[in-house]
Amino acid sequence: MTGLTVLLPPSETKREGGDTERTLDLRALSFPELAAERAAVITAARSVSSEESSARTALKLGPKSIEERFRNLVLDTSGTMPAIDRYTGVLYDPLGAREADPATRAWWFGHVVVQSAMFGPIGGGDPVPAYRLSHDSRLGAIRLAAHWPEPSSRVLAGRTAGRLVLDLRSEGYRQLGPVPAAIVPRVVSVDGSGRRKALNHWNKTAKGRLVALLARTGAQVSTMAGLLEWASSHGVVFEEHGGGWDLVAESLEPVAVR
Repeated sequence: MTGLTVLLPPSETKREGGDTERTLDLRALSFPELAAERAAVITAARSVSSEESSARTALKLGPKSIEERFRNLVLDTSGTMPAIDRYTGVLYDPLGAREADPATRAWWFGHVVVQSAMFGPIGGGDPVPAYRLSHDSRLGAIRLAAHWPEPSSRVLAGRTAGRLVLDLRSEGYRQLGPVPAAIVPRVVSVDGSGRRKALNHWNKTAKGRLVALLARTGAQVSTMAGLLEWASSHGVVFEEHGGGWDLVAESLEPVAVR
């Protein structure tokens, strides 16, 4: 099946609340064959979160964030919302997901996969509760860096076969579900003299703006050539450089996604 799949990382920050009439149902998530792996992580996360001392160590919580451990204790009963709405921060805020029109949201639901530390790969529209977990967390006997890669890669390979995969995940989350054939662009800033500088924190903003524009224009691409054609028509600059692809951040200033 041809088309485009965009892989995103989750975010540490998450919107509270959700639909209390629709609590977590592992069968309702994309890739339901991961139910056993998901249940194991949920059980382990609940265990370490039950005590403040173990939660502080396992979840890397400080004094201001220690109460986030309670999210993991009510995963089965708290309200859910689509993943694209749940996550917040510098990558997700540029999407404006909650105010987006139905067609834009449908594009995200059909094309975006988020690599969650708690649930593994999930669809952009999957209903999930708020939780606290990071890619490098160790939950007792479960180390996420060993738990997720094989099953995540397996289901992603099945979902993305024949499709163009644009991997916008951070390195830590790419390691939780490697997709060898994916395009992994480097976000760079290019100054007036043509010098390139790889961006760190602010690369997430450019990625968010890119995913916003893809959805709002209803992008239908299935090859890198098609993506380059789409990008050129919308003023987005992808450049081949050093054997990979650079995404020029300046070409994704807010004016480009209005």
